[in-house]
Amino acid sequence: MNIPKKQDNIAEYLLYMWQTEDLLRACELDIDKVQQSIINSAYVTLEEREEARDWYEGLIMMMKSEGIQKEGHLQINKNIIIDLTDVHLRLLKDPKESEYIALYYHTLPHIVALRLKVEDKNVPELETCFTALYGYLLLKLQKREISTETQAAVAQITALLRLLSHRYKTIDSEDLKSK
Repeated sequence: MNIPKKQDNIAEYLLYMWQTEDLLRACELDIDKVQQSIINSAYVTLEEREEARDWYEGLIMMMKSEGIQKEGHLQINKNIIIDLTDVHLRLLKDPKESEYIALYYHTLPHIVALRLKVEDKNVPELETCFTALYGYLLLKLQKREISTETQAAVAQITALLRLLSHRYKTIDSEDLKSK
């Protein structure tokens, strides 16, 4: 299966998982519809198709058991935001991370502007960033016009998430080595 590897780029992986949740909802969480519209066209061999079906079926079961059939994100995806937030806060406290800190403070006005537009003010900052990026990607897929202000905000958020993903990968591999 061609799933972005979590350890390679955590931000790309999370966006992929959000997209997958939406695709499963579009198929009404029906594995046969997923088979027809996604699996049969994306996977060539019988073995790949069986593996993909098992994976999608597992996600569907999790979505149903977590009550997110219509909206929301799987707990496994929420945990990624929690992990990234932990790394984010560590980086902000580390004086050796001046590049990250500067990039964050340059991005902060965009985050604040986005947070003013949402109802739930308890959403973590990084989730706000991912939501903005995901929304932008959906607009691009729909070939909708995107303002230069939005493009600038997304470029800044993308730079922050790219660096955070890189730092996450580095920290994650260091943690594995120390075990």
